[in-house]
Amino acid sequence: MVDLRILSLGAGVQSTTLALMIEHGELPMVDCAIFSDTMSEPKKVYEHLDWLKSKLSYPLYKVSVGNLKDDIIKSANGVKIRGASIPAFTKNRETGKRGILRRHCTATYKIEPLVKKIRELLGVGYKKRVPKDTKVTQIFGISYDEMVRMRQSPLKYITYEYPLVTKEIRRHHCLEWMEQKGYPKPPRSACTFCPYHSNEEWRFVKENKKEWDEAVALDKKIRNGFVGVKDELFLHKSGVPLDEADLDPNKDQQDLFNDICDSAVCGV
Repeated sequence: MVDLRILSLGAGVQSTTLALMIEHGELPMVDCAIFSDTMSEPKKVYEHLDWLKSKLSYPLYKVSVGNLKDDIIKSANGVKIRGASIPAFTKNRETGKRGILRRHCTATYKIEPLVKKIRELLGVGYKKRVPKDTKVTQIFGISYDEMVRMRQSPLKYITYEYPLVTKEIRRHHCLEWMEQKGYPKPPRSACTFCPYHSNEEWRFVKENKKEWDEAVALDKKIRNGFVGVKDELFLHKSGVPLDEADLDPNKDQQDLFNDICDSAVCGV
């Protein structure tokens, strides 16, 4: 029987706290942590990952299937690329009706490379059947105040666990724990151009001129839609160009990670 414990690392507040709680012996040890890299995270996230790796005694693997931003640009240029679809906000050119695209990016750029790495660790090749006696426990950093995002694994050999939910640990408890241990506050882990950003997070992106300019350029690039999408597309929920959006903290966009994102690997 193969028994494997994997930490699905998002590199944000909750999963970082979880990783370090495991290191401190406050939670059961894991065989490794895996971070799925879209190659589109803020620079501060990659710096944080390097720091975190230096604090862990267990392996931290970084896996990727490619650069999501580059693939989105290709899709906006008319090249059909599987999974290169973000939950951009839509506006019908004739009626002005608003909506949001389905999110395929997480499955392709976050979940698939993670599962591929798990199979590699199990020694099971592509399209090979996983032995029946294989048991993988995949651990996520969803906190008690985000338990609506909990899901069951679609794969029979993988069981999902949510230790922070079990212990009723909320996000602010994670921040308090990190501070008590003398650790720095982790950045929010999500692609720089993610439409789920709140205004606070957009302001965080704006602090880095290069990342902000790239997000503004991407917002303009997707305006005419992707392959098969005729509506205008926007990165900000207001349905205006990103560089014209009101990012006033008193008019903050709701936290879409908690409200509609069912991913356990983004924003944690």
